[in-house]
Amino acid sequence: MRSKSRSLFWQKIALHAALTPLAVIWLFPLWMMFVFSTMPDYGIFSPDIVLVPSTNFIENFQNLQADTDFLRAMFISITVAVIYTVLSVFLTSMAGWALARYRFAGRSVVIAIILGTITLPFAVVVIPQFIMVAREFKLANTWVALIVPPLFNSLGVLFMRQSFSMMPTELFDAARVEGVKEWQIFLRIALPLARPTMAALSIILFLASWNNYLWPLLINSRPGMMTAPVALGTLIGLTKVSWGGIMAGAVLLTAPILVVFVALQRHFIAGISAGAVK
Repeated sequence: MRSKSRSLFWQKIALHAALTPLAVIWLFPLWMMFVFSTMPDYGIFSPDIVLVPSTNFIENFQNLQADTDFLRAMFISITVAVIYTVLSVFLTSMAGWALARYRFAGRSVVIAIILGTITLPFAVVVIPQFIMVAREFKLANTWVALIVPPLFNSLGVLFMRQSFSMMPTELFDAARVEGVKEWQIFLRIALPLARPTMAALSIILFLASWNNYLWPLLINSRPGMMTAPVALGTLIGLTKVSWGGIMAGAVLLTAPILVVFVALQRHFIAGISAGAVK
């Protein structure tokens, strides 16, 4: 037993020794982004290698705020991402529940269509979607246009369908025998059991909405409705590029994602692991 414990100890040491350089390589660009956000524009392109933060972050942020009203853009991005994530998780959960637990005509066709939509790049549908939302429904420059069109998520539907398919059928049959209604089974039994999967899906959807650049750029033309990635894009002009402001904005954009992942990482890992086991 002692030799086995010693062997496990050295295996852990070897694993950490191998993973630590990879972690440093992954974290180094993030650290340099933070360092650049604290430097003036001329310092970013200095030939000297600087690894220590400077003192220019407040000035860069003030320039960023003056040029783009970045705090408002951050508020819009956070609001859109949170509402989109909550609605999309709930809608994809309902669709996944129906596809996993109910038998109806055309069910396999629906699943095949959903699988097929995953292969379609967003560039294929962006122009018809823009024409429908902006010209037909006249919803350009509105919160509805930012949140509603991307709500359907094929990956989320299949993700939740897999999660519900793995749950024991006897549990739901017993609830029906007790007289529990279908919507109560879904809300009070199925969703709590799928919490790890929903947490993992929430991180994926929140990240997708947070990083979405093309659709908010197309559907909004008013400065007061810009999301944070679009606001950062406006700093790249024909004659001037505010690199310090861009780096400061990039740091502020990265922070919420790290907070969300750290808060939900246990559920995220559990949800990904559960989705990989049949």
